[in-house]
Amino acid sequence: MKESTRVLVALGAALAGGMAIGVSGSAPLLRAADMLTPVGVLWVNAIRMTVIPLMVSLLITGVAAATAVKSAGRIGRRTLLVFVLLLAGMAVVIMPCSLAVFRLLPPHGAAVPPLPAGAVEAAGQIASGGQAQTFSTWLMSLLPTNPIAAAATGAMMPLILFTLLLALAIARSPEPARATMVGFFQGLGEAMLTLVRWVVLLAPLGVFALVLPLAAHAGSALAGAIGFYVVAYSVLCLAASLLLYPVVAIAGRIPMRRFARAALPAQLIAFSSSSSIATLPALVESADRGLGLPPRVSGFVLPLAVSTFKIAGPLAWTVGALFVGWFYGIPLGVSGLATIAFAAVFLSFAVPGVPRGAFIMLTPLFLAIGLPAEGIGILIAVDAIPDTFSTVLNVTGDLAAAALVGRGEGEHAG
Repeated sequence: MKESTRVLVALGAALAGGMAIGVSGSAPLLRAADMLTPVGVLWVNAIRMTVIPLMVSLLITGVAAATAVKSAGRIGRRTLLVFVLLLAGMAVVIMPCSLAVFRLLPPHGAAVPPLPAGAVEAAGQIASGGQAQTFSTWLMSLLPTNPIAAAATGAMMPLILFTLLLALAIARSPEPARATMVGFFQGLGEAMLTLVRWVVLLAPLGVFALVLPLAAHAGSALAGAIGFYVVAYSVLCLAASLLLYPVVAIAGRIPMRRFARAALPAQLIAFSSSSSIATLPALVESADRGLGLPPRVSGFVLPLAVSTFKIAGPLAWTVGALFVGWFYGIPLGVSGLATIAFAAVFLSFAVPGVPRGAFIMLTPLFLAIGLPAEGIGILIAVDAIPDTFSTVLNVTGDLAAAALVGRGEGEHAG
């Protein structure tokens, strides 16, 4: 049984069992369901313990790889620029669209388990300090005086900026020192990925232990909210994919119909396999024959894109944060969503290549904006269907990036 299938079975069993317990009104059964909560929390804590070292190691090795890409010349520099601009554009567009969509979902009013103490404290600090914070104090907080403390307290934006600066310093170091440091962080990243794979294997158990008490307390409201989340996520992914067509037409000077025909084979493979890597042969074929890009452009940009460029990241994280905030009754303002969007632009390149890796990287950001990390378990549980649509968006973004790089080189056919 596939990993996603196992998680779906666990989710279905937890929803059905939890709603049955809620309908029964049996106090002993409710207590029994609540006894599973520590198991779910342990699973979430296992995710959290890997994220900071994983993020730091992947960002540093990613910057080292980006430096190598830059050394490839003009195509390498244009590729990095196109990736960043597309991610930033997606983050800017998706924030207001997601807010508008989730305003359609009224407060459910159902009972939910109390927030963990850490989430309550973070939410209180944000609520009390948000009004007093000025632009200057926010600007001064971006660079941490103590990076270790920033990692311990989950101050993600300062930690990300410090890591990026450290990575750039390592990239500019003499070759022996650079090789030693990059080798260390590569080894650390591989060790963390092994731990993450072990944690992901326990996802069905963790999801069941998290969702059963939630369903027992929230009843049908949780099932309805999950349905809304899946539909909203999928529709936004489709809309974002279609938005790339006029972008390519305007910036890449490729007619939308031509781009749509070229992208369709890879999109169908992406939808059926939920794997960007599996679409690489179709992407290369579409870029070469459908768009007329030269092999040196498609052969450089597309392998790099399917492995590191996740344009669905800002959408997935923004929609996921809004859903978890709605469920726990924690309103997210522009500053919280801006934190998610800013991190998505940079952390999208560092998402580990494991199932649900994007949501694992989102865990410390939740804590930074006052959301409970347990919400990550809910997002992982319901990700099977949204993942197919986000893969389609990623693949469409990969081909769009190749088209834009090719246009910048003045190489594609008219």
